[in-house]
Amino acid sequence: MIRYYENIDISERNSFHVRQVAKRLVEFDRAEELPELFERYGSESWYVLSGGNNILFTKDVEQLLITPCDDRIEVISESETAVRVKVGAGVEWDDLVAWSVERELWGIENLSLIPGKAGAAPVQNIGAYGVEAKDTIRAVEMYFVEGGNFVTLAAEHCGFGYRESVFKHSLKGRVIITAIEIELSKTPNPRLGYGDVVREVEARGGATLANIRDAICSIRRSKLPDTAVLGNAGSFFKNPVVESEVAERLLAKYPDMPHYPAQEEGKVKLAAGWLIDKAGMKGAKKGNVAVHERQALVLVNLGGATGSEVIEFAYEVVATVKERFAIEISPEVNIL
Repeated sequence: MIRYYENIDISERNSFHVRQVAKRLVEFDRAEELPELFERYGSESWYVLSGGNNILFTKDVEQLLITPCDDRIEVISESETAVRVKVGAGVEWDDLVAWSVERELWGIENLSLIPGKAGAAPVQNIGAYGVEAKDTIRAVEMYFVEGGNFVTLAAEHCGFGYRESVFKHSLKGRVIITAIEIELSKTPNPRLGYGDVVREVEARGGATLANIRDAICSIRRSKLPDTAVLGNAGSFFKNPVVESEVAERLLAKYPDMPHYPAQEEGKVKLAAGWLIDKAGMKGAKKGNVAVHERQALVLVNLGGATGSEVIEFAYEVVATVKERFAIEISPEVNIL
């Protein structure tokens, strides 16, 4: 079924809870409804609004907003060692993680409690605690708006990188993701490369799927604000990737600086939250916007903030970090 809305308040459809109005918004339940939807709206400009967890609206929206609502999880093949699953774009990501853990299937447990929908996972190549969505995604199903046809794109053609994919570049504004296909393992494969995860998992009795999920949920709840209480989009900034020489220079001055291998040879990934904290911005406030007091990567709406206020404050944080470390961090959140 397709549901049509006009002049709709979208403050409860974005996790920052900024109050903006969308001229038109449509929800669709099944991929096969998309041709009908675009027959009605023709060549009108559009944007996919999924769970609204990684977006900041700075003005009322003239574009047609399209929300996928397919919440089906289906096993499509199974072997002795793995299960391939088709996940509708409207499935809550954490519901999918819970589904996999309940069935003793490994691969996405480290991505517990990440807000948002499954259809958005490949766009941002979501990641946490040493695991990324690309590690289990095998294909992405989509609707090509220009040609009016359905296409399944194999993972190797998705251009996955750190918070990157082809869906943010050459396919942006051209396709609507309708489902993802992931492969989960029946063989235990704990990924415990972060000290706090190891500590919390061991405190629960060891590396079972349930213990890993419970540990990561506990860590995230202790660090990240509840969007129902404080509007936010999770991590607002990406961790910067710098040349090895830059990292070495900073490490000589700050030996305790967190740093991690980057996918690109000769480069190092730094922790944006640490940089923001050391620049003196953790807990900083301006008007109705603040850097969260427990997690410097997160900007929060203290109540009544506009999107413009949030982005203005975000660039102050960027400028402060650049002045202190000569490193420019950038938003991970989509700005509309």
